[in-house]
Amino acid sequence: MRTNYCGAINTQYLEKTITLYGWVHRRRDHGGVIFIDLRDREGLVQVVCDPDNVATFQTAEKIRNEFVIKVTGRVRPRPEGTVNQNLFSGEIEVLVASIEVLNPSLTPPFMMDDDNLSEAIRLEHRYLDLRRPAMQANLRLRHKVSMAVRMFLDQQGFIDIETPILTKSTPEGARDYLVPSRVSDGQFFALPQSPQLFKQLLMVSGFDRYYQISRCFRDEDLRADRQPEFTQIDIETSFLSEDQIMSLMEEMIRNLFKTVSQVELPNPFPRMSYADAIYYYGSDKPDLRIPLVLTELTDIMQEIPFKVFREAAQLENGRVAALRVPQGCKLSRKEIDEYTNFVGIYGARGLAYIKVNALDKGLEGLQSPILKFMTEETIQAVLTRTEAQDGDLIFFGADKAKIVNEALGALRAKIGHDRGHLEDGWKPLWVVDFPMFERDEEENRWQALHHPFTSPADGHEDLLESDPGKALSKAYDMVLNGSEIGGGSVRIHRQEVQSKVFRALNISEQEADEKFGFLLQALQYGAPPHGGVAFGLDRILAMMAGVESIRDVIAFPKTQRAQCLLTNAPSAVDEKQLRELHIRLRKTEVPTS
Repeated sequence: MRTNYCGAINTQYLEKTITLYGWVHRRRDHGGVIFIDLRDREGLVQVVCDPDNVATFQTAEKIRNEFVIKVTGRVRPRPEGTVNQNLFSGEIEVLVASIEVLNPSLTPPFMMDDDNLSEAIRLEHRYLDLRRPAMQANLRLRHKVSMAVRMFLDQQGFIDIETPILTKSTPEGARDYLVPSRVSDGQFFALPQSPQLFKQLLMVSGFDRYYQISRCFRDEDLRADRQPEFTQIDIETSFLSEDQIMSLMEEMIRNLFKTVSQVELPNPFPRMSYADAIYYYGSDKPDLRIPLVLTELTDIMQEIPFKVFREAAQLENGRVAALRVPQGCKLSRKEIDEYTNFVGIYGARGLAYIKVNALDKGLEGLQSPILKFMTEETIQAVLTRTEAQDGDLIFFGADKAKIVNEALGALRAKIGHDRGHLEDGWKPLWVVDFPMFERDEEENRWQALHHPFTSPADGHEDLLESDPGKALSKAYDMVLNGSEIGGGSVRIHRQEVQSKVFRALNISEQEADEKFGFLLQALQYGAPPHGGVAFGLDRILAMMAGVESIRDVIAFPKTQRAQCLLTNAPSAVDEKQLRELHIRLRKTEVPTS
């Protein structure tokens, strides 16, 4: 039997005979004595093979990196001058009495302590990548976070209940992953985008505190913080108000960070309305570590000669706003052009600017190609509102409000990171008072900003029919350092209110009954007031681990093309399987020359 893990052996085992199992991290031959760094999930220990033990030494000579071996030996102090303070086992070594190769290994495609690896190589050999200390630490962190969440929720009376993986397609959000039914010709299951409807039904069932660490699936375009399958900390509770749910959830997150990372988050978290977040930061998930804010200029640009600003200011849904960058005059023309290209990603057609070289020199102290199109009065109003100082640079956005907000909001975050305006620490907040709906200009209809089961704010129910665009909701998002880590709402628990929302979304009674009839029926059988939240476990873990991609905190992730390089999934299936599922593939037409 193994005495302990390699990385757990220290001076308390001195002069004891122990047995270890692990992988050969490195083998070194020093003048006839062979040293092996033996590794397991807990770390390394140095193993010494003396040539006086002939059989053991001969075995050690054949050992190479990543062989799996069993070692029995005596723990002794390391010789003076060879102590490694960076290892838990750094004061001792194990003198081998016997060594057994349990399984040899091919030469691995990379060393386990190599941090300069392409992601493609790592994902193709993920079982080896997961042996690396950084990845082992990330997955151990995942375990600790999951356990801390479970312990907290258990103490608060929440019950862990599993909900179905094969469910009904309700395409109101991202695309569903569809699963064809073998026994029902032409019928499909969908993999759940979230357990939303089932957890609401659990509230109707009387399980007033539910949670689940659940797998969710969305067939959408991928980014560093998204995967086709991901994990939610899914929570729902009955008979609590919006404020009570938020207070309980931030207590959970505070407890999580303190327990796992020894980080003290503020109590309480600050709250900010959606309107203020967009107005000052251009984003509903502002990074409060960056002190830069947007300045509203629409009202003073209504009649100026500069056509770009004037026309944007006169649009019904237009906006002109500014972003002041302290000491931004140091930016070169090349850097400004790079930022101009960056905002173009968000639909901005340009990025006007003014460099404030010296305020006491009036217009002579300013530098910009747009000054000649603006009145002195307007320029002074811009300087006053932005509180510009010598050496600052002012960027402008002018277009539809959505484009200005997204472009300047993203620019604010990028400049904050690029130009040293990012403060240290963790800055959480709640964003509240979300609109119920947002306008889909292409389809000329309202869409639910969160999801269609979100309750309208008190006093806003009548607006669902009279003026949906002004209706606010009881929705709330938790934001941490510029990332939305969780979102939720108080749900609609009365059938007539849910039907009003469906009508506002232009969902007919027939369509509502076809897609959500089971929910509408359940709401008529004594559904309690309820609400909840879902946290993105992968995203929280990535932030805690200090990695850029959630792929680094998932054991077997997909690429940005939703492929698994390890198993080569997705892949073709044979014709027999397709026939059983009543599926015929379209042949790809080969273009003729």
